[in-house]
Amino acid sequence: MLGGMFTKLRPLVAQWTVVVPLLAFAVLALTWHRELPGWVVGVVSLFLAGAVLAAVHHAEVIAHKVGEPFGSLVLAVSVTVIEVALIVTLMADGGDKSATLARDTVFAAVMITCNGILGLSIVVAARKHRVAVFNAEGTGAALACIGTLATLSLVLPTFTTSSPGPQFSPAQLAFAATASLVLYGLFVSTLAFRHREYFLPVTAEGKVVEEEEHAAPPTRRATLVSLALLGVALVSVVGLAKGVSPTIESAVQSAGLPNSVVGVVIALLVLLPETIAALRAAKRNRVQTSLNLALGSALASIGLTIPAVAVASFWLSGPLVLGLDSSHLVLLTLTLVVGTLTVIPRRATPLQGAVHLAILAAYVELAITP
Repeated sequence: MLGGMFTKLRPLVAQWTVVVPLLAFAVLALTWHRELPGWVVGVVSLFLAGAVLAAVHHAEVIAHKVGEPFGSLVLAVSVTVIEVALIVTLMADGGDKSATLARDTVFAAVMITCNGILGLSIVVAARKHRVAVFNAEGTGAALACIGTLATLSLVLPTFTTSSPGPQFSPAQLAFAATASLVLYGLFVSTLAFRHREYFLPVTAEGKVVEEEEHAAPPTRRATLVSLALLGVALVSVVGLAKGVSPTIESAVQSAGLPNSVVGVVIALLVLLPETIAALRAAKRNRVQTSLNLALGSALASIGLTIPAVAVASFWLSGPLVLGLDSSHLVLLTLTLVVGTLTVIPRRATPLQGAVHLAILAAYVELAITP
């Protein structure tokens, strides 16, 4: 009897991943650019959570079909492209008050991915499998690109003198945008084609896992449907997060907290699909997949956001402030140093994961009490 019940429920479980993204998108269309009362914010939050879970499901379907590291790349790039569109839209509407929006969003993404998602993935995998094992070549290459792009885009503007304040001159901004695109393109080429084996999961014995040993991959039709629904779910996640942001902003102001806390909360919401997907991979001892998601998201955030805002700055009237302040410079340096020490041994214990989480906690604390 129970077996028959589960058989009947299985199609319903499969259907919710189709229905929820469509309903979430409909809710987004009905609430976009409108003031929302408290009960509507609650409904929007429920659909936001459902869209996040649906996005993770469809990302896993695509990853199962195309294999690693392509699956991680699809999710990271999809989230970032939508996030970039949201940033440019908000900058166009915000004027001078959105001058630091791109900087704050990119830096929040770097801190959350390189410390939060990476640290949690290591803790989850190491607690269950004693140590978290990954490929140092691929992870180290991603970390080197993140350090270079973050320095060129977010650190140098603090020290240049061609423009007043932590801003690039037009020529410097063009260089930073071009360098970001070129380096990100080279990283994707390395990950997808030239050295794909550096980004595949490895076992405790160091053996590369080419294919997962589980159910047969989905059909081409099912994969295309999941790809379309992944896009719908991610648009809904970012749009609904934007919709609840005024409520979050009001709560932050009522609590007497700095406005930068809003950016942290929105970044956490937008990065939820990658976080859940990374933790699921870590539980299966596929730590390299988790690191591909974390570091790939950080790279995509810098490599795509900076060129986009550079182009947008030609028609946006407000200033574009990219340079980090002193406390954030310290946190970025600490993140890169600790990340390097984590990567070199090719395996990590819960201690290394806890160190990264401590850095993220320091970032959140400074956002609350700068």
